Amino acid sequence: MSKPAAFWRDKLTPEQYKICFEKGTEAPFSGQLLHNRDTGTYHCVCCGQALFASENKFDSGCGWPSFDLALDNAIHYLEDHSHGMTRVEVQCSECHAHLGHVFDDGPTLTHKRYCINSVSMNFSSATAKDKA
Repeated sequence: MSKPAAFWRDKLTPEQYKICFEKGTEAPFSGQLLHNRDTGTYHCVCCGQALFASENKFDSGCGWPSFDLALDNAIHYLEDHSHGMTRVEVQCSECHAHLGHVFDDGPTLTHKRYCINSVSMNFSSATAKDKA
């Protein structure tokens, strides 16, 4: 899904655009989804693709929502050598919006910690769907 920058600037807030398309990072412990414990699905704020299930979310203490597993085919992985580090950037596989990074230090059997900016996602509650 290749859209011009003007399309995304019109669709997103300035903070969403900065994080998703300029590879920014929200301040730790500031995101609205950090402490979300509801059952449901996390979606890309840009294109709406489902990214993570709530049962894969855990509190890593890092200041950003963390997941130990992404949904199938939801994530695109890129080497990131910015800021003098070697990391793996994660992007939405549909629109290539920057979401955050994945690390191999997670506490579960996957050993993954997807460290994701809250502002790059929307949450869809399973209970809201059940009521519809």
